[in-house]
Order: sequence, then structure tokens, then C-alpha cells
Amino acid sequence: MTADTLTLTLDGGDVTIKLRNDLAPGHAARIAELANEGFYDGTVFHRVIPGFMAQGGDPTGTGSGGSKKPDLPAEFSREPHVRGVASMARTSNPNSANSQFFICFGDSPFLDGQYTVWGEVTSGMELIDALPVGEPPRSPGKILRAQAE
Repeated sequence: MTADTLTLTLDGGDVTIKLRNDLAPGHAARIAELANEGFYDGTVFHRVIPGFMAQGGDPTGTGSGGSKKPDLPAEFSREPHVRGVASMARTSNPNSANSQFFICFGDSPFLDGQYTVWGEVTSGMELIDALPVGEPPRSPGKILRAQAE
């Protein structure tokens, strides 16, 4: 069964993300799979840059970790990186996305076509806006629970 929604439970409540299976079926499936395995539970947003994005999904909280699953081949699209878009983080290798992701605070057209868009926030964006800032934040915001359905 394909999941349609990802819910991230943060300290202040839930962030709901519509999974874009139409744009990036492999990445949406990976995010849902990791969420339902409990992989994201307790992880932090380790890189939060005002006006740009909040990045999480690293079990080490450092920005250099990932899951034990193989990296994913890129699923780039023409979907613009605008406020609320969820996209995969990666190294300079386009096919290196694994578990880390970011949510855009604003329009970031320089990312378009170079990072895989896998979702869009449909509610709770104010909770992403409220995350502690920094690289890493002194007291980072945490994903208490992630669940896909």
C-alpha cells in the first residue's frame, strides 16, 4: 500500500506532509518506510537557516548520517522549491539521497531540478517556522514521532 501522508509530531503539535508519489515514488516510499520503522523518532532538525530551510532526518544529528538502506537514484522534477516543499538532502552526488530531508521556508529556485521533491506541508508549517535556528541549533527541535499512512 502506498502512503499518502506523513505526520511529524513535534513538541508543539503535528506537521502534516502530503507525499508526492506522483513526482518521486521511490523517495516518498523511502520516507514512509523509514517513518513507519521508527527511524525518524527522536531525530532532530540539525540545520535550520531562517528564510531558507530546516533539515533533519539524520540519526546522528550531525548532518553526516543516514539509514542503512542504499542511497536512492535521483527523481528530479520541475516542481519548484517554494514555501512548505519537502525535498531530499544529498551530497554533491545527485544519487546520494538516503534519509535526510529539508522543508523550505521560502522560495529557493536555485534548488529546482537538482533536489528530489517528495512532499509538501499541508498543515503545521508554523511549527517548522518555530524551530530553533542554527547549524546546529543549540537546542534543536526534535521529531518526537513520524508516521506515514
